[in-house]
Parts: sequence; C-alpha cells; structure tokens
Amino acid sequence: MEEIKKESLNFIEEIIENDLKRKKHTTILTRFPPEPNGYLHIGHAKSICLNFGLGLKYGGQTNLRFDDTNPAKEDIEYVNSIKEDVKWLGFEWARELYASNYFDAIYTLTLKLIKKGKAYIDESSAEQIAALKGTPTSVGKDSPFRNRPISENLALFEKMKNGDCAEGSMVLRAKIDMSSPNMILRDPVLYRIKFAHHHQTGDKWCIYPMYDYAHPISDALEEITHSICTLEFEVHRPLYDWTIAELELFPSRQIEFARLNLNYTVMSKRKLMELVKNNLVSGWDDPRMPTISGLRRRGYTPASLREFAHRIGIAKRDNVIDVSLLEFCIREDLNKNAPRMMAVLNPLKINIINWLKDRTEYVSIENNPEQSEAGHREVPFSNELWIEQDDFMENPPKKYFRLTPGGIVRLKGAYIIRCKNVIKDFEGKVVELDCEYISESRSGRDTSGLHPKGVLHWVSAKHAVEAQCRMYDRLFKVESPDAGDGAYKTHLNQDSLKTLPKIYGEPALKTAQKGDTFQFLRNGYFCVDTDSTDNQLIFNRTVTLKDAWAKLAAKG
Repeated sequence: MEEIKKESLNFIEEIIENDLKRKKHTTILTRFPPEPNGYLHIGHAKSICLNFGLGLKYGGQTNLRFDDTNPAKEDIEYVNSIKEDVKWLGFEWARELYASNYFDAIYTLTLKLIKKGKAYIDESSAEQIAALKGTPTSVGKDSPFRNRPISENLALFEKMKNGDCAEGSMVLRAKIDMSSPNMILRDPVLYRIKFAHHHQTGDKWCIYPMYDYAHPISDALEEITHSICTLEFEVHRPLYDWTIAELELFPSRQIEFARLNLNYTVMSKRKLMELVKNNLVSGWDDPRMPTISGLRRRGYTPASLREFAHRIGIAKRDNVIDVSLLEFCIREDLNKNAPRMMAVLNPLKINIINWLKDRTEYVSIENNPEQSEAGHREVPFSNELWIEQDDFMENPPKKYFRLTPGGIVRLKGAYIIRCKNVIKDFEGKVVELDCEYISESRSGRDTSGLHPKGVLHWVSAKHAVEAQCRMYDRLFKVESPDAGDGAYKTHLNQDSLKTLPKIYGEPALKTAQKGDTFQFLRNGYFCVDTDSTDNQLIFNRTVTLKDAWAKLAAKG
C-alpha cells in the first residue's frame, strides 16, 4: 500500500500542537482583528485563511473583532465590506466583536493600573514626549510629570474622560522603563483625547485607548489562546505581555508571522487610499486593486485565494511573492471550473458565400473539457460570422497557421473554410472576407481529407450577443513600485486598462449574471462585471491564458 505523505507543520501549528499536548489549552481560540479604516487586501486574505484555518484544523473557533480605537479614520462602510470579504472567502466567525465593546472594561482596568503606580498623566506636547524618548542608541529621559501622585493621576484621568480637557492637552502613559533598549517600552501612550463620533459608541467616549494597549486586553478578555499577527508587531510583544501581566489577565500569547508582500503591487492601506482618493483607480473594488473586493470583481474565486494562501505558506521572515503565483492559482481554478465560451474581441466579418442566407445549423461544443459531466452546448452557425482580426493575415510569415488568402482553417466544432476574397475599405484596411465552407468537413464526421493546422473560434453574427470588455493588466509596470523612493504613483502602468467597446459572444452568454466566470476560447478568463445592466453586458478580463509577463521578462 502506498504511504501517504503527511504535510509538514508550519511553526505556528507546531506551537499550537505543543500547547494542546501539554494541556496548556484544551481548545484554541483565534481572532481576526482588522481596523475598519479601509478595504481588506490580499495580505489580509492570508491572515484570514491562517486564523480561521487554524480554528477549523484544531476544532477551535475564530472571532471577528474590529479594532475600532481610532474613530476619526473608521467608518461603518469598512465594517460591512470586511464582513462581506470574510464570508466570501468561505469562513464564519464564532462572535462578531469590537474593541469598543470593551471600552468600559478597559477604563476600569486602567484605573487599576494607575492605582498600582504603573500609569500617569503627561501634559507634555507630542513633540516633547518624542524628544524625551531618546533614540535607539541613547536612553530616554523621564517626563516632568512621571512622578505625579496617584490621586492626581486619577483625578486628571477622570477629567479627560468627562471631556473637560482639550485634544492634545494630555495623555495617559504607562510607567515602564525610559532606558529600555526597546523604544516601545519607554513609557508608551495608553490613552489620548479625541472628540470624534464613533460608529459603534456614538459620543459616549472622548478618550480612546491606543491599539497597543486595547489589543492585549481585548485578546485576554475573550480568552484568545493564540493571538497571531504580522512580523512588524514583534517589537510590540513585550508591551503586549507587560499589559496582560500587570492587569493579571488571561495569558493570551502573541505569535508573529511574515506579512505578504507581492511584486508589481503596493500593499500599504494608506497608499491604496491615495489611489482611490486621487481617482487613479475607480474605487476600492477597482479590478486592478489588490483588495479582496477588487479581486472578486475581477473574477478571482475564493478557492483561488485560499489556494494561494496555502501555497505561499507561513514564514518567520519577510519575503516577496511573485504575483504570477496568484495568477497561476486563478488560472488553475478557472481551467477546472469555468465553462468555455466563444467570444470575438476584435471582430472581422466573414461571409460564407456558399451557405444559404436563411440557413442556421447548430454544432455541438464541449462546455468544459476538464469536466466530462459538464456536457455540450449547441452553438448556431450561419452565413455571417465574426472571427478575430489577428486570425487573418494577408501576407503571413512562416509558421502562420491561421487564415490567409486562399488558405484554409477549421472553425471550432464546425467546418473547414477557405478564404476566397479580401474586402478592404478606402484606406486599404481589411474589413470583410468572403469564404466558402467545405460541406464534407463538419467536425465529428469529416470526410474531406483536408487537414488544416489552424483552428479558430468564431461567433455567428446573426445570433451574437454584443458586450463591452475591459482588458485589465497589472496596475504597476515595475516589480518594486514601493521601493524606497516614495514615488510609487510614477510607476503606474498606463496600459493597465483598455476598453473594447464592442465584442461579440455566442448567444449562451445572454443569460450570464454578474460575477459569472468563463474561459473565452484562446482569449483568456473573463467575468461579468458589476456594472453590467440588462442593456449592457460588461466583461472583465480576469487573467490571460498564459503568463504574458514571463515572456516580457525573458526578453529583458
């Protein structure tokens, strides 16, 4: 019997399995904690798949918790989009929670911290606090307010809470170690004043805890066993542990993994926001954006993103993933599952001169050769057809196997045709071809003895569905658009979107619904855009059939 190879564990799974083995936990609870200040991107998809995947693998659960500690930048629109993205990826959360659910508890715990002498009110300006913190190579200096009496700190904190102090006039800081080699531990700010309407708590609060403070408390109150975050939070872990220890809370454990970095892409939420606000893209769901909503609109499937997350794995150190792997995953998924259709993107008219004008014949074509159970469909064939302009050449080079004057090709699933006459406009451009079909050459029962090397897709002009097509490509033209110089917008690919105002598809496309995906034979993978209406069908190119960028890279 063939031995089944067991997939190796990543380092986080090793930690979890060791914790379960030692009975540190009887079950696990993870969380996905996005800040609702923008739309999720492909990097978040990796984190979603990791957190929810671990919960599923080990029989545990995962909470969806919104880190809503900065109301000035947050909005319910982002909350709703995040929930939609998580569900679309195929996951269900155990509980929907918000950091703001814990504002009362965090405030009460903070009073405990102040009473222990572990926090104080600092009336220094932000600039003064930064200057006193020192540098990584020089120790910080104590704030003049660091040794305030506990009673005074409690009274001022209450004034902050009651709205009696102006924004920026004071903050609450932890009292840890101004000489720590870890700058995060040099008396970090725990609370600040912010008069902003909150999308969950309204105007109840005018003080808000900082993320680094609210996060470990929220994890502990939920009894999160493994708090998984990206590598930039590694330096914040000592503050996470300090907060839990000082407040004597459930010992949640923070574990860091490498964030996802993709070439030809920017992943900064701030920069993605700039692209949207400066109208360099049509919105957060622009199909060129690396957002989950953009990828969904472009035609990416949940399965393809989950497979991508699985293939890149979980690492301890940052690296850059080639976006061609993401494109490979969607090609692989759509090749297996997308129905095949014929659509002509750059049409050239064909007149079958020996076919009766009113005659329509139906030919049978496979819906998907990868799925035998998908069956066949009947496609109409008539005396007027569309083929691609690139499928005819008047003066062809060697090894050109498509249509030429006097030459023959097979039309997919139908007949062999021979070009008899070329019709041009007054500028000399080829606009139509007169061809004859070989009656004995129908696919499946060909007795013509002819063996053309070229097979073309086609659409019956009389039965064609008219549509618009948006040909999307990578948003940036260089591998590292974000590399240091800050001029990422100068690297935008001006050819990342080309609109074809009129394409022709076979009649089966008439019933296509928004989000439906197809392989257009020889042209790539496409989906129906959300802009489509009853009167205007719009397709987005999801990805080409092959990696065209690999050829460009090879050419250098």
